[in-house]
Amino acid sequence: MRAVRSALQSTRLRRIVAAYTVNRLGTWFGVIALSLVVFDHTHSAIAVAGLLFAGQVLPALVVPALVARVELSERPGELSALYLVEAVVTTALAVLLWHFWLPAVLLLVALDGSAALTASALLRTEAARVAREEVGAGDSMALTSGSATESPAEVAERKANASLNIAFSGTFVLGPALAGEVVGAAGGSAALFIDAASFLICSAMLIDVRPQISEEAEASVRARLKEAWRHLGSVPALATLLATEAVALVFFESGAPIQVAYTKATLQVGDRGYGLLLTVWGVGGIIGSIIFARGVRRSLGGMLTGGTFAVGLGYIGFAAAPSFGVACGAAVIGGIGNGVQWAALISAVQQLTPPALHGRIMGGVESIGAFCLALGLSLGAALVALSSPRGAFLAVGAGAVMTTIVFARLSIRGFAPLPNGSVEPSAEAPVESLETS
Repeated sequence: MRAVRSALQSTRLRRIVAAYTVNRLGTWFGVIALSLVVFDHTHSAIAVAGLLFAGQVLPALVVPALVARVELSERPGELSALYLVEAVVTTALAVLLWHFWLPAVLLLVALDGSAALTASALLRTEAARVAREEVGAGDSMALTSGSATESPAEVAERKANASLNIAFSGTFVLGPALAGEVVGAAGGSAALFIDAASFLICSAMLIDVRPQISEEAEASVRARLKEAWRHLGSVPALATLLATEAVALVFFESGAPIQVAYTKATLQVGDRGYGLLLTVWGVGGIIGSIIFARGVRRSLGGMLTGGTFAVGLGYIGFAAAPSFGVACGAAVIGGIGNGVQWAALISAVQQLTPPALHGRIMGGVESIGAFCLALGLSLGAALVALSSPRGAFLAVGAGAVMTTIVFARLSIRGFAPLPNGSVEPSAEAPVESLETS
């Protein structure tokens, strides 16, 4: 009976990872299509920036509340419904591109972004929950080979995050290239219809998945958000971790606008060189994801610190690279760091948070990522305007490297989760809540 239940849980986890992969691949079609079409119609970088603001910053304001609201619902298929909403909105966007009107595009993008960030937070939470249940179903013996300070459930969560991270990195390499080909050959609307189809597939795959919460959870959205906020206040390690990650993400995201000027003006390798540099970074991300997945015995704090350092080192490598080949080498290093860093961050957040609060805290993490993307792009563009692509990369690389000091201190200090979900410094031998088996 245990074996049957374990097999069912494994099947569900594989289905969640598959749905996430389809979603991420389809999302690239939407991002590339909308960016290119908006610029073609407006010939304005400000309009493209407005697209980013509508799709990331505005949704970030409402995602935690939406997560709390969905978790309260007793109806089945709420997660599936979010993907269905994305499919409908994306289809409307595809039709709207035939009669382009920027305000309507921005409104629909804001709606789509709100559903997308909410669904992403809930899907990661569901993957972690299913992984924990799989341990309870009898797989714990296979997961206890690591450190005594790491529970089988925590190791299972980490493996689930690693699977999602590999899926994300793989679509990062394939998605932009495929989307660019489709937009160039068939137009933006065709790419958006493909994006909408991916959401319909995800909706069908997740029809029986419903975010589960503790029976003792408070009954209103406002109260549930206050509960999550109180947890942040009671766990200094978690608050510091998220604040430091926010700063690091601003530096990470600053690289995108710098890369265009760097490849075309500094290295003079043109559009193909730009695309190749992004692809090489994505390949590094896949390598980093595999390193994270196989590093079951390594400290999460150490991997978070090392991953952050590698991203900063990659940017500094761009600043110093005398040729395109050397720049590609730096891109591999930065991509590896990227692949390790984000998955380690997600696992660390989950270890410092009771399962009942995972959805709401992950909603906050998605919001932080969206805000930092907008801030980072603005910072990168400003640095290029004030200095040069090499100078800009040196600045953001140095900033990213500096954040490793805080990550390292969190790792060395060590906080042990308590049964009630709060944390306190371990009174005995150092026990790291950011350490995995």
